[in-house]
Amino acid sequence: MSSPIKDKLKVAVLYGGQSGEHEVSLMSAESVMAHLDREKYEITPVLISRDGEWSMPMESLRRFDVVFPVLHGPMGEDGTVQGLLTLLGVPFVGAGVVGSAVGMDKAIFKDLMRAHGLPVVAYHVVRYCQWVTQPGQMSAKVVADLGLPCFVKPANMGSSVGITKVKSLDQLDAAMAEAFRWDRKALVERAVPRARELEVSVLGNDVLQASIVGEIVPSREFYDYAAKYLDKGESASALHIPAPISAEVAEHVRALALRAAEVTEARGMARVDFLMNGETEEVFVNEINTIPGFTDISMYPKLWAASGLPYAALLDRLIALALEASNHC
Repeated sequence: MSSPIKDKLKVAVLYGGQSGEHEVSLMSAESVMAHLDREKYEITPVLISRDGEWSMPMESLRRFDVVFPVLHGPMGEDGTVQGLLTLLGVPFVGAGVVGSAVGMDKAIFKDLMRAHGLPVVAYHVVRYCQWVTQPGQMSAKVVADLGLPCFVKPANMGSSVGITKVKSLDQLDAAMAEAFRWDRKALVERAVPRARELEVSVLGNDVLQASIVGEIVPSREFYDYAAKYLDKGESASALHIPAPISAEVAEHVRALALRAAEVTEARGMARVDFLMNGETEEVFVNEINTIPGFTDISMYPKLWAASGLPYAALLDRLIALALEASNHC
């Protein structure tokens, strides 16, 4: 006698959104939906337009077994959508409200890392009202404390949107203006000498696992939006998996990734990014992404594939973790 056929899980893939990372979300969602097993899941795309219009009523999400948010940036990755899904009582992939909000705000994330003794580069947080009322004083403080070059970025944004490398004082004003296009709070960071960009993928709820370490060699001076998504072919940024670093450094980086995800409350999934001083091999926690990219070139799935967990199996695991987390709440 044959065993009964199990009903497919109803999965809503939520994507698009109103942030500057709308296009990246479209690419990530396309890749996720292409890799979800149609034998296991009944997949429904739910698009949020740039204007905030939903392709179906929000309340309709209640009819799904699980929601897979593939939203990058504000109003998607920052706890807002996670709060909505929590209120609707729908299991969802990824971090909850707290982990999402802390992970999105780079300034608060760095404050948290520093409070827990994790290494971060020297930084200043500059608010828009401070800059417009006392630009000279703020400029002098930034240069005196952090030196040049330094990096200026919006505190709440991803995919390297709005980031500028400032090499001279006369470039600082334009860099701050660019950051304030995206957020009313800017983060200014000391540049790391000969910086190497390392990344680790993290997976799990109560028990976290870390992938092998990867390295990105940017096609440009640093890993900006163009280097991430626009440069193709021979001009594309290079991904080294595993990263060409010593076993000791790799284990140190993986341990830092697990600790960063733990204190951030980044359940389900996260990608933790690091900067390593190319001269001293000193490692700094740079940021955490609670909804990392899922495009064909994204490091999160690539690192897990290289660690023995292929893309489709990774999606299965993430959905299982979402259901597990909802049962524990």
